[in-house]
Amino acid sequence: MHSFVTRAGRLTAAQERALLELWPRFGVAFASQPLDLDALFGRRAARVIEVGFGNGDHLAALAKAHPECDYLGVEVHRPGVGRLLLALEAQQLTNVRIVCHDAVAVLDEQIPPRSIDEVIILFPDPWPKKRHHKRRLIQAPFVALLTGRLKAGGVLRLATDWQAYAEQMLEVLDAAPELANLAAPERFMPRAQERAATRFELRGERLGHSVWNLAYRVR
Repeated sequence: MHSFVTRAGRLTAAQERALLELWPRFGVAFASQPLDLDALFGRRAARVIEVGFGNGDHLAALAKAHPECDYLGVEVHRPGVGRLLLALEAQQLTNVRIVCHDAVAVLDEQIPPRSIDEVIILFPDPWPKKRHHKRRLIQAPFVALLTGRLKAGGVLRLATDWQAYAEQMLEVLDAAPELANLAAPERFMPRAQERAATRFELRGERLGHSVWNLAYRVR
């Protein structure tokens, strides 16, 4: 299983500079061994992972709003990584680290069990064609991996603007015995007040797309 499909994208000169000069400060090389998160961030704090952070706007906003928390962003799209690096520099944020690698491998090999307080996955690729549904990220094996990395009481937050994918997410997550739906007795939740709408989400709203938000707590 992979968490992404390769996308073409041109790096701007500023993003190239960020990847060269800022990566040593904020970047984390992928390696097949667990990270020491306290050493990585230089402290012990609540830890949040955003899988597939896109252009990084949401992650940077969270990190600025919650300096008491540490954030690990996982993204394979280099222009998005470069953009986030520039935001971290401009806003003088110190509580973010970035891994530019497949999220499944990162979670499986680099993240220690029961070490994360929250995982955020916003608008993963819906793979709308039926023959491609097997490529969707939110499936039982990946959910089991996520729950193994979250602490007891940790929260998994997701959003999608594809209703069919939202229904599949709900089915898969409800079937996980370790998870409890925080929207119960409802099925979906409103967008959390502190979660600013992503650029992708705002575009969808202008086009009349609905968004389905889900949140589950590890028992």
